[in-house]
Amino acid sequence: MSHVISRFAPSPTGALHLGHAFSAIRAHDLARAAGGRFLLRIEDIDPGRTREEHVAGILEDLAWLGLRWDGDVVRQSARLGLYADALDRLKAMGLAYPCFCTRAEIAASAAAPHGPAGAVYPGTCRHLDPQVRAARMVAEPHAWRIDMAAAIARAGPLDWTDETAGTVPAAPGEQGDVVLARKDAPVSYHLAVTVDDAAQGVTDVVRGEDLFAATHVHRLLQALLGLPTPFYHHHPLLTGPDGKRLAKRDGAPALALMRQRGMDGHALAASLRAGAIPAGIPPASA
Repeated sequence: MSHVISRFAPSPTGALHLGHAFSAIRAHDLARAAGGRFLLRIEDIDPGRTREEHVAGILEDLAWLGLRWDGDVVRQSARLGLYADALDRLKAMGLAYPCFCTRAEIAASAAAPHGPAGAVYPGTCRHLDPQVRAARMVAEPHAWRIDMAAAIARAGPLDWTDETAGTVPAAPGEQGDVVLARKDAPVSYHLAVTVDDAAQGVTDVVRGEDLFAATHVHRLLQALLGLPTPFYHHHPLLTGPDGKRLAKRDGAPALALMRQRGMDGHALAASLRAGAIPAGIPPASA
């Protein structure tokens, strides 16, 4: 059997839509074509938005599309100890610090530059007096951020490989001191996905090109934590007839609605594999 291991890792904060289906099919087919394994991971680390009915819907949608995963479904909520250990290692290296700033304060800061994902944290809490920091940690909610400049200096030059872009020099600095653990969640997407892909032996990461910039940060974390670097496949985002990205907030139809209306999931998957969206797809508001 091939050593290729891919995964689909949705967040159960809403129903899956066509864009999710497109990405899941690509990850599934990559593994199957190589005789490898296709894993399913539920990224349920957002306690305020995660819903069990969405977890059940994910399983039903994938089965309806004709996709089968290997092994047990992994849930991030059961892996918090792994993330805490990784964060502790970064703290021990002196590369993580507590941040007490709110999103509104960061957005309003005149010193905040902008990167690929919007306002970049200006480092307000990076150099707080140790005694002040310790006192505030007892009394105030706080996130944990990476000291990006120190982390880059420690890791040195890095690169990663993408199926389309080829060898990509890692440039995480453009995103500033990203969050590693949020105030309202024990871990951020960046740290959790890096730890999980390594722990599950994922060799090939298939995901949308909207996450291309995030891979720079993941490559840095892999180097700092001594983790392997997968091969990346950032695919174009699925778009509608108007050229806009298919996303739930923009009216992308839910797969559950298509199932309820009696559509053939296997036929839909075949159309997506051929690069086409079949006629008769109901609007999200229907």
